[in-house]
Amino acid sequence: MIRTKINWAALTLAAALALHPAGAAAQHAYSINVLNQRTIALTAQYWNPIVTYASRKSGVPLELKLAKTAKEGNAIAEGFGYDFLYTNHFFTPERDKLGFKVIARPAGPGIRSQIVVPEESPIQRLQDLEGKDVAFVSPDAFAGYWLPLDALLKAKVKVHVVFTGNQEASSAQLKVNKVAAAGVNGSVLARYARRESFAYRALWTSELYQDLCVMANPKVPADKVEAVRAALIGMAKDPEGLVILQAGAELLKSTGELGFVAAENRDYDNYRKFYRTTQVK
Repeated sequence: MIRTKINWAALTLAAALALHPAGAAAQHAYSINVLNQRTIALTAQYWNPIVTYASRKSGVPLELKLAKTAKEGNAIAEGFGYDFLYTNHFFTPERDKLGFKVIARPAGPGIRSQIVVPEESPIQRLQDLEGKDVAFVSPDAFAGYWLPLDALLKAKVKVHVVFTGNQEASSAQLKVNKVAAAGVNGSVLARYARRESFAYRALWTSELYQDLCVMANPKVPADKVEAVRAALIGMAKDPEGLVILQAGAELLKSTGELGFVAAENRDYDNYRKFYRTTQVK
C-alpha cells in the first residue's frame, strides 16, 4: 500500500511538471473541466496524469481546470469558458443547444442512479422516506438529483432535499447518518463504499445511462479535437497509458474496464428523452 501511494504521488508530481514544460508559456493551453463528483484534491489526483498523458500523446497542450462547485463549472462552460468538458450535465434542452460535441466516454456499460440507505437502516421502501432528509448532489446533477428525485415524485413521496455539493459528500453524510437516504451515481458510491468499508442497500435503481463523457467546445479546431480523442481512446492499449489507468483505478478502488472508448452525441439520447418527460421542475 505504501509503495502504491508513493508511485501514485510520483505520477501526480510528474503530471504537474509535464503540464508546464519549458516554453509552454508560448503555447495556447486548451482547458478541460472535470465535473465535481469527488473532492477537488481527489479529482486532481486522478485526472492530472490522464490529462498530461493525453496532452503529450495528442500534441495538444491541455490544462486541467477545476471549479469549486459543479454550478460554478457549468456556468463557465455555458459561456464557452472551457475547451473540453468531462460531464453529463450538458444534455438539458438549454445546454444541448450550445453545440458541445461528445468525443469519448469511459469504457464499460454505463451508470445507474440509485436511492440508497445504510444497510442497517429500518427504511425498506421509498414510501418510508416521506418527510425525511435525503441527500442530493446539486440541482444540476443527473444521477445525483434529477433521476432519483423524479423517481420519488412518481412514487408520490415528498422528502426534504439536502444538497451536499458532490457525490462522495452525499455518501459520507449517509454513512454518518446525517441523512436518511441519498440519491447517487451507483458507480461512484460503490467505489466510495469499497474505500470506506460502508455497507448500504438500494431502495431504487434507474435504467442504464451512458457514463459521463468528454465533450469538445464547438470553437476548438476539429484537428485538435480529433487528436485528443485519439489519445484518450488509445490510452488503455499503450503500456504507458495503461499504467496510469491502473494507478487511477487503485486510487478510486474502481473495478471493471479501464480507459476510454469513442462516443457520439446520439449515445446520450436517453438523457434527452428523460429531460423531456421528467416530473422534476
